[in-house]
Amino acid sequence: MKLRPALAAAGLAALLLFATTGFADNVKTDYNHQIDFSQYHTYSWGTVQVSNQLNAERIKRAINILLKARGWQEVPSGGQVTIMAKDNIHNEQEAETYYNGMGDGWGMGWGWGGWGWGPGGGFDEGTTTTTTNVRVGHLVIDLFDNHSRHLLWRGVSRGELSGNPSANRKRLYADIHRMFDQFPPKGRG
Repeated sequence: MKLRPALAAAGLAALLLFATTGFADNVKTDYNHQIDFSQYHTYSWGTVQVSNQLNAERIKRAINILLKARGWQEVPSGGQVTIMAKDNIHNEQEAETYYNGMGDGWGMGWGWGGWGWGPGGGFDEGTTTTTTNVRVGHLVIDLFDNHSRHLLWRGVSRGELSGNPSANRKRLYADIHRMFDQFPPKGRG
């Protein structure tokens, strides 16, 4: 059974629209404010260097759908813009400190030695700190002017990865959608 391209595109667009992420604030974009993006209409793919080759195709497919919806056309080579993507997955240490008690803390004021630290400790009493390793992924998508080779636009996503491949896939689509939500940038300035 063959899916019609429009139906497949609509399905992926719906997935992109409704996929949610707890790290939405970790998607950032920036662009060259001196460029008029209305002059660009074609693009070609450059290097897509990711740790999971399945994600390489997912990234390309998602961006292709989003750019096509904005009137851009993919060409095999020689497009006005070259798109490159790279990810980095690594472990980061996360420390959490819990304060079980505040100790004797601050002096009691007027007759007890004035304000300041009282005898017997303070905030360091009754604390517990735990350190855990967290798998974190970064995705960088760059768009270059094919003629000048200058960077035009960059999207960056950073977030904690789960042990659930389906959740990570939804996260990838949601982050790409957020990156391209306001693309192409309007006007100069």
